[in-house]
Amino acid sequence: MSEPTHAITEYWDAAAAAFDDEPDHGLRQEHTRAAWSRLLRSWLPGGPADVLDVLDVGCGTGSLSLLLAEAGHRVTGVDLAPRMVERAEAKLAAAGLAGRFLVGDAADPPTGQERYDALLCRHLLWTLPDPGAALRAWVARLGPGGRLVLVEGRWREAGESGVPYAAGAESLPWYGGITAEDLAATVRPLVSDLRVEPLSGETELWGGPVTDERYALIART
Repeated sequence: MSEPTHAITEYWDAAAAAFDDEPDHGLRQEHTRAAWSRLLRSWLPGGPADVLDVLDVGCGTGSLSLLLAEAGHRVTGVDLAPRMVERAEAKLAAAGLAGRFLVGDAADPPTGQERYDALLCRHLLWTLPDPGAALRAWVARLGPGGRLVLVEGRWREAGESGVPYAAGAESLPWYGGITAEDLAATVRPLVSDLRVEPLSGETELWGGPVTDERYALIART
């Protein structure tokens, strides 16, 4: 493991214990949980005749993986931080639901030649040293007609002074997030169909009002 990767892993391992304290991370309030569940079901409809194999990259503590499993999908989660993965495994086990979780680089998931019906990623691209390469790797893991769901934003803190989350983070290409317009321009050549749903005004998703740009990009291969 390289020194920067080690530092990033340590950061997120240390963050795991309090990660779910954020309303949109832990989904502990019923209205927040219900809002995310509703969105996921609209992006990745499930049911007895439509069970999907879903890869949740940068799964964190597994809150969205849990909602996907509740909707009947088969979930594989990947995260660089072992303590995040431990919490994700425990979360699904406590709910009596199945899910597979792997420790590894979300930008290049350690899933071999497996192909998925859908890939979900939330608030991860800003942490990656080469987000373009990650997007290409993710699309390559989708089967024909596969669905790519990216929940992203351009955070209002971008450009403000502060201590980066890991040494050298301020040099990351999309540090502070990316606008919907720019992300769509990057993804469009990789897919056959694409749409963007604005999410900034959906206060129940975030535990309150937000002033920055937040959105979902939904695409098909």
